[in-house]
Amino acid sequence: MNEHADSAKGNSAVLTEREAKQFLGRWHIPVVAESVAKDISDAAAAAENIGFPVVVKGLGRTLMHKTEKGLVCVNVNNRAAVEQAAVGIAERAGTDLEGFLVQPYVTGKRELVAGVFTDEQYGSVIMFGLGGVLTEVLSDVSFRLAPLSRADARHMIEEIRAVKILDAFRGEEAVDREALVDILVNLSEMVVENPDIREVDINPLIITPQGQPVAVDALIIKGSAKDEKQYLSPVEPGIVGSFFYPKSVAFVGASGRLGKWGYTLLTNLLGGGFEGDVYFVNPKGGEIAGRPVYRSITDIPGRVDMAVVTIPARKVFDLIPEMAAKKITSMLLIASGFGETGEEGLRLEKTLVKNAREAGVFIIGPNTMGICNPHANFYCTGTHVRPAPGSVGVVAQSGNIGVQLLGFAEIQGIGIRGFCGSGNEAMIAIEDYLEAFEVDPLTRTVMLYVESVKNGRRFYESARRVGRQKPVVLLKGGQTEAGAKAASSHTGAMASDNKVFSAACRQAGIIKVDKPLDLLDLSAAFSSVPLPRGNRVGIMTLGGGWGVVTSDLCEHYNLAVPDLTDEMIGSIDKILPPFWSRGNPVDIVGENDPDIPLFVMEEMMKWDGCDAVINLGIVGRRHMVSRMADSIRKADPQTPESFMESVLTLLDAFEEKYMQHLVSLMEKYEKPILGVNILRGEKDKTVYSFGDFKSKALFFPTPEQAVRSLARMYEYRLFLEREGAA
Repeated sequence: MNEHADSAKGNSAVLTEREAKQFLGRWHIPVVAESVAKDISDAAAAAENIGFPVVVKGLGRTLMHKTEKGLVCVNVNNRAAVEQAAVGIAERAGTDLEGFLVQPYVTGKRELVAGVFTDEQYGSVIMFGLGGVLTEVLSDVSFRLAPLSRADARHMIEEIRAVKILDAFRGEEAVDREALVDILVNLSEMVVENPDIREVDINPLIITPQGQPVAVDALIIKGSAKDEKQYLSPVEPGIVGSFFYPKSVAFVGASGRLGKWGYTLLTNLLGGGFEGDVYFVNPKGGEIAGRPVYRSITDIPGRVDMAVVTIPARKVFDLIPEMAAKKITSMLLIASGFGETGEEGLRLEKTLVKNAREAGVFIIGPNTMGICNPHANFYCTGTHVRPAPGSVGVVAQSGNIGVQLLGFAEIQGIGIRGFCGSGNEAMIAIEDYLEAFEVDPLTRTVMLYVESVKNGRRFYESARRVGRQKPVVLLKGGQTEAGAKAASSHTGAMASDNKVFSAACRQAGIIKVDKPLDLLDLSAAFSSVPLPRGNRVGIMTLGGGWGVVTSDLCEHYNLAVPDLTDEMIGSIDKILPPFWSRGNPVDIVGENDPDIPLFVMEEMMKWDGCDAVINLGIVGRRHMVSRMADSIRKADPQTPESFMESVLTLLDAFEEKYMQHLVSLMEKYEKPILGVNILRGEKDKTVYSFGDFKSKALFFPTPEQAVRSLARMYEYRLFLEREGAA
């Protein structure tokens, strides 16, 4: 077998269909029995031996896409028809014909596809989906990276839109799904053991009436691997972590002018209460904000842990030897003018990295918005936002999106572990931040905005490792052609194939979202409430309509709303009036007794029939009463002001007591509670902390945000179970 002959694929070697099936058979992938015929007479004899009807195909190393070329004849019913088919095939194939393949005509109403292709970033990718002539038209396929676990294979099978055709179908038995799993896992093992395989295409993979898959056509392309791509050297988590805890900072390019980066950053740092030493560097010398300005960092008398650099790009090169002399190993490079500007800027960036590496200097950026660590009062970003300390680690390849998210987090009460705008990632890439957050005990949730990755395989492996311990929530920029073009000009790096990227995210357990605010919703949920153990939801609502809408949303997001048990109904009967709904959702019918929601909530948390509770309309009533009070003041001035204030004070006290009650119930029963405000005011937040409780009270503006967040938390629970890490 000449497996490495040159072909239309350049330096690749295309196996004949016969060779491809023999190769697949050695890896226990079911292939149709067939015979090779040298000429027309042999083809006719082979058909009689197999038994009619048969399929006759042209065989040749360069004969790909045989159906389109008329080189496949199916359901051939007698010897004369075989001879006639073979003559036609020979005419159409010409000198490329090396013989004929004759195989039994396998019937089956369902055709699937399975295969492998090689992605430049991620390596071997396994494919599965709807096959036959509809593969390209419908594009109903799923992907996973090799190596593939059996759990991965089951997940990708269940992911196709047409998954129902795997059930009993039009008189044919249900597909043997474990046989499909075997095929996908064996394909994965095959390409792992044979790294020279560049492509495998099994199409169609026909499902027999008995539900068994069999490959009736196959293509395998082999070839020598391309030159090994050069990736950035990994940066140790301890080095990345040191950027978040400098004891002394020098601003190189410090300025006293409002609007200059060299002024914005230093005022943010000092205004945020940083307690370490701060030095200003500018060749002009003098004073800024009453502090001395050094002409060079080598003039600084004390130790410097980090240099924050805002000088023009080409002047940064002269700074490297000065940093080496001063033994400064960390540079936060704010300056732009590098890889994001094009080829010349990229060459400049690579040279800078080479020089820095030789000098023992590590660089965040260039073209970064900055970094912050609320746990150390270290706020060094271009926008003066200062979220509270918390457990959400944030990395954004867009500094503007990053600091906007920080601003929302500050308003909504979502605590931040640390933030970095990674910029061009010339030396420290998203994979390095992931691995740093992996070992950081204060990080409970990781939030990422990503436009491209430097090393796809490392990104996937790091994220999957992190995901087994703490959720990773990701927003991908550049998912459309226009977005990818914009991302390229922004970061200086091309976005990878989004289908493969999305598949890698699913396989790694990354929770991928579509909107920036979804990042915050999920970060709030993951950092505030326990994971649900299942998908059963109990709903408590102040009014019936909200319960109906929330039930519909639960069904849309694959969450179940189970019926109440007789025991539950009997218990709630004791406190609600006779006309309550007696069902899930539990409508507490607008009752004003403050003990009712406290009692009903605990009953639902005790209930073994639900895994999470959503409560609607209990919090936020203060705003309704406040507006009513304004109307009363205007309509009935004789109403005592003290009465109005006492009502509002009582409502404030109730809402705080209610939130504390929810937190204590979550700690006690280890189930999540998600709330929805009936109204929101300017000072209302999403997350409320109480004392030393691990859980926090969580309230969203809309039912959809609550349901969607709970659904994604359940998806993450399923990932942990597949990984054996739940």
